[in-house]
Amino acid sequence: MRGSMRQRSEGSWELRVFVGRDPLSGRPQYVTRTFRGGRRDAERELAALVSSAATARPTASMTVGEALEQWFEHAKQALSPSTVATTRVVLDSHLLPYLGTIPLRKLTPAKVDAVYRALRERGGRKGKPLSSATVQRAHNVLHRAMAQAVRWGWLPLNPVASATAPKRDHRVLQPPTPAEVLRVVEAAEHIDHGLGVYLLVAASTGARRSELVALRWSDLDLHAGVVVIGRGVVTGLEGLVEKDTKTHAARRIALDAGTVEVLRAHHEQLGERAKACDAELAGNAFVFSDEPDGSRPWKPDFVTQAFARVAKRAGVPNARLHDLRHFVATRLLANGVDVRTVAGRLGHKNPNVTLNVYAAFLPEADRDAADVIGKLLVR
Repeated sequence: MRGSMRQRSEGSWELRVFVGRDPLSGRPQYVTRTFRGGRRDAERELAALVSSAATARPTASMTVGEALEQWFEHAKQALSPSTVATTRVVLDSHLLPYLGTIPLRKLTPAKVDAVYRALRERGGRKGKPLSSATVQRAHNVLHRAMAQAVRWGWLPLNPVASATAPKRDHRVLQPPTPAEVLRVVEAAEHIDHGLGVYLLVAASTGARRSELVALRWSDLDLHAGVVVIGRGVVTGLEGLVEKDTKTHAARRIALDAGTVEVLRAHHEQLGERAKACDAELAGNAFVFSDEPDGSRPWKPDFVTQAFARVAKRAGVPNARLHDLRHFVATRLLANGVDVRTVAGRLGHKNPNVTLNVYAAFLPEADRDAADVIGKLLVR
C-alpha cells in the first residue's frame, strides 16, 4: 500500500494513501488527511495512516454498520476520551440498530430522515422519545462518518448532507436563584459533607464538572485565596481519564473568604479521615475523593446524579448541575462584572462566547448605556 505527502502551506501537509480500486466502478480510491506540524512528524503520521488504511478497504457488500465501525477506529485517535465514549454510545444506541445492516451504497437522505423521525418518536429507553439535542448528536456522528466514506472513495456523495438535520429545542436559560442554590448546598451538606463542599465551590467559581472533579489540593492556595484550574477528569471507554481543560489552558480563579473557610474545614476533615484509616492525605490528593488517601477522584456522573437527587429534595427539581455554571455567569454579569472577567472565570477562551450565551443577562449594563445616551441628548 502506497502513501504520499505534499506540503500545502507552512506547517500543513496533505497525506494520501492509495487503498485500491472501487469494486464496482474501478476508480482509484485514496485515504486523505491534513496534518499540521514538521516534516518528520508528518512522515510518522503518514506511516500510521498507511497502517490504519490497510484495514479500510471497501467491498461491494459493505454495510453502513461496517463503515461506521471503520470510521470510529480511524477517528477516535483524534477525539478526547469523553468524546470517544459518547460517540460509542451514539453508535451502539442510535445508529447501528437502525442503519447497521443497510448496504452502504443504498443509504439515502430519505432513509436517514426516517431514522431521525424514529429516534425522535421512540429512540429512547423503553421506547420513549429522544430529545432533539440527542438526535442532533447522532446526526453529527453520522455526517462525519459518511464524509469520511466519501474521502475514502466508498461513496460518491454524502447522503447525510442532504438529509434534514434535526433542530435543537431552544432552551431558555433559567438559572437557580441565590436562595435556591443555598437550599441545594445545605441539603447536600446534610447528606454528604463532601458533596456540599463540591456544590459550594461549583456555585462560587463556575468551573466545569470535569475541572472540579480533577481538583487537587496542590491546585489550591488557601492562604492567597486562589485556585488553579489546569485539568479535567472525564469518563473514557476504559474508565476515568485525566486530561487538560476544554480550552487546553490553565486559569487562576480567586476564591471568596467563605469558600476558603469551607475548603479549609474540608481539608481538616479529610486529614482526620485519612489518619483514622492509617493513611496519609498527600499534597496532590484529590479534593473530592472517597479514598482515605485521596488517590482517586469522584466519577463525573456520580456528581450529576447526586445533584439531581439533592435538588429534588431541596424543592428545585428542574435544576441541573450545569445550571450552577449559568448561575455564576448571570449573577456576575447582572451585578456589573465586565464580560472579560466573567469569561476568564468560566474558562471561555473568547469573551464573545460569553456574550452569545448570556447577552440577555446584562440589564444593569444596558441601563447604564441608556443613561449615557440620555445625558447626551438633554436639551
